[in-house]
Amino acid sequence: MNLFDGKSLAGWTQKGGKAKYTVEAGTITGRAVAGTPNSFLCTQKHYGDFVLEFEFKAEHPLNSGVQVRSNAFAEAREVDLGDGRKRKVPAGRVHGYQVEMDPNQPQRMWTAGVYDEARRGWLFPGPRGGDKAKFTKQGQKLYKAKDWNKIRVEARGNRIRTWLNDEPRADFRDGLTTKGFIGLQVHGIGGRKELVGATIRWRNIRLKELK
Repeated sequence: MNLFDGKSLAGWTQKGGKAKYTVEAGTITGRAVAGTPNSFLCTQKHYGDFVLEFEFKAEHPLNSGVQVRSNAFAEAREVDLGDGRKRKVPAGRVHGYQVEMDPNQPQRMWTAGVYDEARRGWLFPGPRGGDKAKFTKQGQKLYKAKDWNKIRVEARGNRIRTWLNDEPRADFRDGLTTKGFIGLQVHGIGGRKELVGATIRWRNIRLKELK
C-alpha cells in the first residue's frame, strides 16, 4: 500500500517540533526551523510486522531518519528498557526505532543504521551488532550524495533488517517495541541559522503488512 498519495498529507499527523512539512512535486518535503526540537510527521495508523520502502533526498547538512514501531504518550511515562534500566519519556515525545539518514556525517555515514530515539541510542552498529568501521565504509560507498537513495526496512517479530540502495545494512534482534507508527523526522537545528530552510524529501513511501 502507498502511505503517501503524492498529493496530500492525508493519514499523517505532526508530533514533536514545528518543522514545516509540505507536499511538493509528488514528495513530502520537510524544512528545518530554528529553535524547535526534533519534528516527526507520523502515520495515524500503527504497524507491527511489515516491509517498508521509501526513497529520500537530503540536503547535506541536515540529519534525518524514519521512525518505525514508534510511539508518543499523552502523559509522561516511565518505560522499562529491558536491561534493568528505566527511563522517563515526557508527554508527546516521539520514541522508538529510527532508521537513520546520516548525510551530515560523511566521516561516519551510518545511513540505514538503527538508532533508538529518546531511549537507548545507537543499536546497530552498536550493542546489537555491526562493526562500526566496516559499516561506515559500506555506507560511504552506497550513499548517493545530492541524489535519491532507497531504504528498505523489514520488521518481523523481534528481527529488524534494513537495506540501502538494495544492499543489506542492519540485521539484529530486539523485542522492546513490537508495534507503532511510522514517522518522518526533521532533526532539530537549534540556533544554527545557516540550516534554516534545509530540506529532506521523501517519495514512493510504500508498506506491506506481514501476517
